[in-house]
Amino acid sequence: MSSDPEPSRASAIFDSLPYYDNDYERDPTLKDKAEKLIAKELANLKPQQQSQLHPRVPPPITIFANNPLLEAEMARIEAQQPFPQMDTLRYQLPGPASSPGTPEEWEAALKNARAQLEHQRLRQSNLALLQNYGANAWRIHNYLLETTSKNLDKSLEELKELTTEVNRDRKNFQTRLGSQLTSLETRWTELISNVLQIEMANVALEGEIERLTKKEAELAAM
Repeated sequence: MSSDPEPSRASAIFDSLPYYDNDYERDPTLKDKAEKLIAKELANLKPQQQSQLHPRVPPPITIFANNPLLEAEMARIEAQQPFPQMDTLRYQLPGPASSPGTPEEWEAALKNARAQLEHQRLRQSNLALLQNYGANAWRIHNYLLETTSKNLDKSLEELKELTTEVNRDRKNFQTRLGSQLTSLETRWTELISNVLQIEMANVALEGEIERLTKKEAELAAM
């Protein structure tokens, strides 16, 4: 793998210390200026650039991507559509449409009745299995859900602690650098003041030298 930095990150320079900088407090007009600059920059961006996320932002998670039925149900809930009515035709036993009915119609009605009978038999078997083993299966399912929930809560707490630690380190680092910057800025101000004082003293000395030179010339002329 190449060790070269990404082009988008190589040209980015971050010089902000949010835990130390208080420019907004010292100059309230800076916030308005910053917002105007941001609005101007956004206005210059193309619509597709405004909608693009940072490359390091993960893609959105697709829920139930491998289950079309649950995915469609989730889309229905998000769209706030009503739940479809239950199809009760499968539970009915309609007779032939005509009277007395053709053999084909009676054959279709007989097949439907057999299918309904088989369906009821399967329901009775499922209910018996549920009565015998459903309680334990439900307890095991609840136990697995509780274990998963505890693991997720633990991971969340660890992530929160890690985030707090990172923010604490950033704050300490920026506060330490801020103190150094303040000291250097104070020293720079003192040096500039000393330089100005020296320049003013030089100007005064030059004026004094010029006055003495003129006086010496006058004395020599006398």
